[in-house]
Amino acid sequence: MPDADILHLEPHGVDTYVGSGPQYPWGGLYGGQIIAQALRAATLSLGDDAKVPHSLRAYFIRPGDHDEPVRYEVDRLRNGKSFSTRRVVARQAIGAILNLEASFTAPTGGPSLTRRPMPDVAGPDAGRDDAWTDLFERRVLPMELGTGQVHEWLRFRDDADADGATAFAFLSDDVPTDAVRCFLTRPGDDMELFDQGHFMVSLDHTVWFHEPVEAHEWHLHAFSCDRVVGDRALTNGLVYAADGRHVATIAQEVLVRRRRRDG
Repeated sequence: MPDADILHLEPHGVDTYVGSGPQYPWGGLYGGQIIAQALRAATLSLGDDAKVPHSLRAYFIRPGDHDEPVRYEVDRLRNGKSFSTRRVVARQAIGAILNLEASFTAPTGGPSLTRRPMPDVAGPDAGRDDAWTDLFERRVLPMELGTGQVHEWLRFRDDADADGATAFAFLSDDVPTDAVRCFLTRPGDDMELFDQGHFMVSLDHTVWFHEPVEAHEWHLHAFSCDRVVGDRALTNGLVYAADGRHVATIAQEVLVRRRRRDG
């Protein structure tokens, strides 16, 4: 399937959809793709309801197989006047690979306030081009090892057929592990050596949508890793539009383990 169709789902019965995706550069399916397609399935089940997602919570259960389609089963937990709730289970032959719950709400008026203004950092032109897919662009700003703080600019390419909250959900899984790597790699050490000695997988993932997100515009993902206990690391990210609006907040817990060495 072409990258531009990455968020496309085919109906497969009532509240059931099927999607697929390419292999992640490090093996298997990309977690952000599964989250995005699950959110897309939940959104499709709303029909003509004009509600938009304001939050999602996902648990990664098993690695996805890129050689096999993914089946998304939607459970309509609630259809309310102000809020609607969906549960989506993504399945392959091995069983469930992801469980997602999403809440949708009708747009309302009211104040828009934030205590955390956009960090004073360089724009995307100053970042290192480090995208791993043709779907989107990623510019990584210089980071200070050991701090756990990273700033990266992301946007979908103009020819990618993706938009809105679903496309943003795809991007939302890209930066958290970089914050963990930055925190656990000590000053003066080499991040690539850390990668050679460790592997990381996402455990759970939460997104709060504060404002509509234009996926083809640059957004700053300002992430920090503030806590590591045992083999679990917690990351938090604030996402800003180029004009400084705080449009989303992300939290993810990551499993970090040393690689086993043969012999």
